[in-house]
Amino acid sequence: MSQSLRVGIAGLGNVGASVIRLLERQSAALASRTGRSIKVTAVSARERNRERGVDVSGFAWFDDPVALARSPDIDLFVELMGGAEGAARQAVEAALAAGKSVVTANKALLAAHGMALARLAEDKHVALAFEASVAGGIPIVKTLREGLAGNQIVRVYGILNGTCNYILSRMELEGLSFEACLKEAQRLGYAEADPTFDIGGFDSANKLAILTALAFGTAVDLEAIHVEGIQSITLADLKAADELGYRIKLLGVAQRTAGGIEQRVHPTMIPKSSSVAQVMGVTNAVTIDADAVKELTLVGPGAGGDATASAVVADIADIAKGIRSAPFGLPVADLEVASRLPMQRHEGGYYIRLSVHDRPGAAAAIATRMAERQISLESIVQRSRPAKPGEVSPNGVVPVILMTYATSETTIREVLEAVVKDGYIAERPQVIRIERE
Repeated sequence: MSQSLRVGIAGLGNVGASVIRLLERQSAALASRTGRSIKVTAVSARERNRERGVDVSGFAWFDDPVALARSPDIDLFVELMGGAEGAARQAVEAALAAGKSVVTANKALLAAHGMALARLAEDKHVALAFEASVAGGIPIVKTLREGLAGNQIVRVYGILNGTCNYILSRMELEGLSFEACLKEAQRLGYAEADPTFDIGGFDSANKLAILTALAFGTAVDLEAIHVEGIQSITLADLKAADELGYRIKLLGVAQRTAGGIEQRVHPTMIPKSSSVAQVMGVTNAVTIDADAVKELTLVGPGAGGDATASAVVADIADIAKGIRSAPFGLPVADLEVASRLPMQRHEGGYYIRLSVHDRPGAAAAIATRMAERQISLESIVQRSRPAKPGEVSPNGVVPVILMTYATSETTIREVLEAVVKDGYIAERPQVIRIERE
């Protein structure tokens, strides 16, 4: 058997502790599969004496993760600290510069600096592996990079944030408010005290930037992603979606079009019959549309210590075997700088909920505005109406839902701006894009 692979781990939170436990539990199996033993020899974390449920007393301790990354006593550096800057970035750069392979679960770091880190890894002929950075335990990185190498991918999309999926699932199934579901998600540890990164769509955007590069052979371009969160989704929207045969999910979508690569994160109405629509709770799902396999959906735990550790250990095992893939599937010099497709040019169907003043001619005037811009309506539903002709709604407002056929984002926004100026509606329109199969 070859010499042991000596591993240094920076970050001993839930994932770091789970990695140590998994490596210990699967020690014999991993040695058989890789042809060498894998040993954690050194660690680094903020607090030395914190209870972690795992014994770290037998490992060399480094207060400074950068010093650990440079240590001649490790062969592989595992970064589990998180964050796009600071210690995480410095330590990963130091490890690569010292000629050590790196495994990381840090989507923010890769979304912000993935190209520079991949180039450094190439220059030093070492691995930069990041299976755990997207969708937790789902092996989506290897699927896109290696498993589907013979396919031309058209679209990749999915549920990339378990917190948002948990909130939307509970709102739909239990009729709870967004605020109540968010509070429960925080209590259960699914959401942070400041949940903005999750519910604002930014976590999904970081992950989508990585998936886009892998799917289309393009340079990571976080700035190209249109991002919206789920804060505006109401129970009325979820109920309407249900009655129309849809579910609302926060999706990350990347699609190659004739005009460039479209990248977007936003609440989306998807048919209940779709695979992704069936995924509830904190689970993640990614669907790939490709020419050979047609449609492939991977579903699994998107977070959690054991699930994420599973992906980290898979990367460690590859490196122990001597496998070194180009981080994003192609050498950095061969990654295409794709043309950005602005959200204004997105074309698709739309769900529009309007609070219309209950007066004669209002609905007809709105329909006329739609017709003027050649927007075809699939359906129009008035959610409530006065009991008798001539009566006015109790609050003077009638909810009206429009479902459009494919049209452009620009056209929808221009029409709704005109409707607002005309004074027909009482509140800001709710607009949710439709992603059909």
